[in-house]
Amino acid sequence: MRSKVLAALLLFVFAVPSPAQYQQALPGYQYEFPRDHFNHPDYKTEWWYYTGNLTAADGHKFGYELTFFRQAISRAQTNKTDWDVQDLYLAHLALSDLSGGHFYHLERLNRSGPGLAGASLQTEKVWNGNWRVQWVNGEQRLEAISDDFALHFVMSSQKPPVIHGKEGVSQKSAGLGHASHYISFTRLLTTGSIDLNGKSYRVDGTSWMDHEFFSHRIDEDQSGWDWLSLQLDDNTELMLYRLRHKDGSVDPFSSGTYVDAKGKSTFLSNTNFFMQPGAETYTSPDTRDVYPIAWRVTIPSLGMDLQIRTALRSQEMATRSIASLSYWEGAISITGTRAGSALNGVGYLEMTGYARPVDSDRGK
Repeated sequence: MRSKVLAALLLFVFAVPSPAQYQQALPGYQYEFPRDHFNHPDYKTEWWYYTGNLTAADGHKFGYELTFFRQAISRAQTNKTDWDVQDLYLAHLALSDLSGGHFYHLERLNRSGPGLAGASLQTEKVWNGNWRVQWVNGEQRLEAISDDFALHFVMSSQKPPVIHGKEGVSQKSAGLGHASHYISFTRLLTTGSIDLNGKSYRVDGTSWMDHEFFSHRIDEDQSGWDWLSLQLDDNTELMLYRLRHKDGSVDPFSSGTYVDAKGKSTFLSNTNFFMQPGAETYTSPDTRDVYPIAWRVTIPSLGMDLQIRTALRSQEMATRSIASLSYWEGAISITGTRAGSALNGVGYLEMTGYARPVDSDRGK
């Protein structure tokens, strides 16, 4: 869904500016590309989310996540210098060694400063230090280097960008502006290399990219969300999110998008699909959060009945800087049927708010 506000949750409480300073995500927004792939400083919160499933020539399987967050701090300053803090830039990097059974994750936080982090239409780049995505002739080139591992990918979109929701907004609760502008590349063919433990793996597979920008905070009665990106082997994709209330009920503003083989997208309301957690759970040894890691998804209008599983239970991103925020984000596999025929695929699952409700006072 990506109205998840992970960036905003990591702010100092005193630094959160008034939403009145910022534009709201409203119906009728006129999207323009490539402009809307980059920075929107008039909105309070923004992120670019890359996830993917990749396989090496020897069959070794990986998942990865690289996420860039921008959170506005102030727009009131005058006589700005490079070191004035207008925005904070957070980044999360994770590698799921699905075959090796290990999960690596890192985070970093920067101000923009003299080019430390940012998102620029002029340079067609989103970056935080040496973690970056550069657009070159329509391709997206991802590079992320750390002490533990390194990613070097070239990604080519097989479909046009998808705009989620209705009338240009992805609504998250009742009320004008309680929404985001939400864009995805749902099938990025990906090739490149992963360097891990002294070995370089040549890999290929598919990636998914989400980009959202908005200014509204999470509602008081919402506790978290469950989000799925599914890339199916019939060349179709699904994005689904299930918003949860603090009393355990499902928010009626939960929704999704189906993308057919030709790239045409169809909005799915909360009554068009069902996401049911199974009995299998993962208890984090670090945070003691308990996550449901097996799901069933049914979409009657599409004749779909899908089972969601993961090869690696321990894919929790437990952050330690600024605020102790934890969420589970990991690579998944899909088995099931469509109109009685077998249907398989890969994707990513994100779950938040299982330890405690998302803090609305620091929300989106």
